[in-house]
Amino acid sequence: MPLLRRTHRPRRAHLPACERIPTLTPTSAGTTDLARAELHLIGRLTEASNEAYLAVLSAPESGRREPVVYKPVRGERPLWDFPEGTLAAREAAAFLVDRAAGWGLIPETVLREGPVGPGSVQRWIGPLPGEDDGGLSADEDAPVRLFPETNFPGQGWHAVLHATLQDGTPVVVSHADHPRLAAMTVLDAVLNNADRKGSHILTDRQGTPWAVDHGLSLHQEDKLRTILWGWQGDPLPTAHREHLRRLRALLGEERTGGLRHELACLITADEIEALTGRVDHLLDVGTYPSPPGHRHPVPWPPL
Repeated sequence: MPLLRRTHRPRRAHLPACERIPTLTPTSAGTTDLARAELHLIGRLTEASNEAYLAVLSAPESGRREPVVYKPVRGERPLWDFPEGTLAAREAAAFLVDRAAGWGLIPETVLREGPVGPGSVQRWIGPLPGEDDGGLSADEDAPVRLFPETNFPGQGWHAVLHATLQDGTPVVVSHADHPRLAAMTVLDAVLNNADRKGSHILTDRQGTPWAVDHGLSLHQEDKLRTILWGWQGDPLPTAHREHLRRLRALLGEERTGGLRHELACLITADEIEALTGRVDHLLDVGTYPSPPGHRHPVPWPPL
């Protein structure tokens, strides 16, 4: 199988509460093909920290063929601070939370069976490996960038970190002042995302940023690490508060088929309670999150 790089840059699954695979995450009109279409592997993605594949969905009924990212549970490296075999389920749960709130920042994602076992399947964002990027530059169009201190543009960018390269050049790690990144900041606080680095924000052909790689999220303990600190302490806009209120209402419903029931198939009851508590906290405080003072708030590497 070929080894691939993005142009843009056997364990049993541990699943709480619900039946194990082949039970699928709940589907909607937008995710039915993702969950049920035949999955064909194209090649392994070499830049991924865990086993990940470029695959193609083939849906005979609709005639659609669509590229996706497939991350099998058996390819997840054990971590000391996350339960073994749970990252794929967290990817799917993060999408359900984003969809329920109405942000639309995470590409459609499901947990399903695949060629090498159960795993997460997510719609592909951006050009395929080896494909013309349509004029996009991974450096010039990236929403998170490294600028020499002497060339930091200021307007339209938020400085997050100051550092020095090996050659002694002072640089600024920064992110764009983009409304979808601001929304992503709130989503990451809700998800308790421990790994929002620059490479986990992909840009599609229209220049729209998307949030990917949410395996290290939804832990019940505080683990938020992100590069998106540009709005820290600023008041939350009305639109974000409305998204949070919508999400909180859905998390409060106990009905079968509701969000809480869907999440119970993917994460633990304690993690759902912690998720609900984070939403309540953001609504009570009414501001973008600020970096914690007791631990490092930025993932490494940040890009």
